[in-house]
Amino acid sequence: MTVGEHQLEVGNLRWFYRDVQPTGTRDRLPVVLLHGLPAQSYSWRNVLPALAAQGFPAIAPDWIGYGFSAQPDRRDFAYTPDAFIEALGHFLAALEISRCSLVVQGFLGSVGVQYALRHPEQIDRLAILNAPVTTAAKLPWKMQQLGIPLVGDMMTQDPLLVDRTLEGGGGYRVEDADLDVYRRPFLKSSDAGRALLATIQNLQLKQTTAEIEAGLHQWTNPLLLAWGDRDPWLPIDVAELFARALNGAEFVKLEEVGHYPQEDWHEKVNEALLLFLRRQAVL
Repeated sequence: MTVGEHQLEVGNLRWFYRDVQPTGTRDRLPVVLLHGLPAQSYSWRNVLPALAAQGFPAIAPDWIGYGFSAQPDRRDFAYTPDAFIEALGHFLAALEISRCSLVVQGFLGSVGVQYALRHPEQIDRLAILNAPVTTAAKLPWKMQQLGIPLVGDMMTQDPLLVDRTLEGGGGYRVEDADLDVYRRPFLKSSDAGRALLATIQNLQLKQTTAEIEAGLHQWTNPLLLAWGDRDPWLPIDVAELFARALNGAEFVKLEEVGHYPQEDWHEKVNEALLLFLRRQAVL
């Protein structure tokens, strides 16, 4: 099944996104997949077709500043959680997506959880894969240093930071052909590094996780936490304990999977997501 690649101008921002459309019946709600740091929608390349094969239209955008979306100067885009949340709302509206299931992963994917909490009427189901959801979450040093003045300015201009981060999140080797896609924005322009630097400096993780932790306790729609047990940055035991405290949340352990589940072992992600998305809601 072919994954489409598109560009969409929304206001003064250009979004790049990948999508798949199911053949046959199209009565299922779309699934929107949001990537983490420092990845892009390419990380969902093996998940999108699996969703479409089961009848789900699926859309995976590159966040503004990432992949092949626009990489505006911080004077034109603040790179704060609120800025990403507002931009995401405009993007979904431009695609005429009024209701969807949302799948988020990683740091920055957490912004998607905030979006869901602020717009629950738009979200049918929420799936969280290895993202900061409690105030115990800390940005790993591998990412923290990317936001240090001067040091971060230099480090975020090195395309190999993608290799070190994606492979450091789980210990699996990412194929060279795939790394070429991840590196390309950093090789094309220094704006990609500047966007990453600005994001790290404005991540507001303490406030973000406080909002998420409190909000998920009030969440009433179907909720899945699927966690790679080899994540060195967001331990599975913390996530599982938190999930047990949530009303009706499902928790799935992804064995031998790291921080980037869709990159490390997409088959396990597909299985967990499809079971969750197809399951009848308990009324």
